Amino acid sequence: MRILSAALLLVLLTTGCSRPVDLKQVLQMADVTGGYRDAGILDGKNKLVPSVTFRLKKSIDDSIRPLSLNVVFKTLPAAGVAVPPGSPGEVDFDETFVQSVAFDGNQTAPIVIQSKAGYTGDAPQSRADMLKNSRFQDMRVHIFAKHSASQWVEIGTFDIPRQVLAQ
Repeated sequence: MRILSAALLLVLLTTGCSRPVDLKQVLQMADVTGGYRDAGILDGKNKLVPSVTFRLKKSIDDSIRPLSLNVVFKTLPAAGVAVPPGSPGEVDFDETFVQSVAFDGNQTAPIVIQSKAGYTGDAPQSRADMLKNSRFQDMRVHIFAKHSASQWVEIGTFDIPRQVLAQ
């Protein structure tokens, strides 16, 4: 029993003492695209949801497992108004948590994040017409990463273009 306890303690100490990683320096977002996906019909109305697709690349060969992501969608004020990332003009819209991100070598497969919340418009209004509505608000997405017990670090932002994505 003592050997088992000592072995367990050794495992806990070695996993808890891993070298800290500066995720902002080690991770890069690549191949970023976005737009609005057709989410079907909800209560007789067409629904569009913001979506972003990207890869993560790492600049080190070391493992950065476990790596989690928190992807936060925020609305922006009226079109044509410049809003710097992180400013009070951004309003929380939705967020998605990704528990574990797997790397194949030094990059991930494409990661697709789609909001559950979205915009609805009366059918038969086309999805493209929905994007032209005067009440439509543009979106920005903030991507945060966390490795092991580290703090959340913002690794990128992306303004979602007003385009309907192909399924």
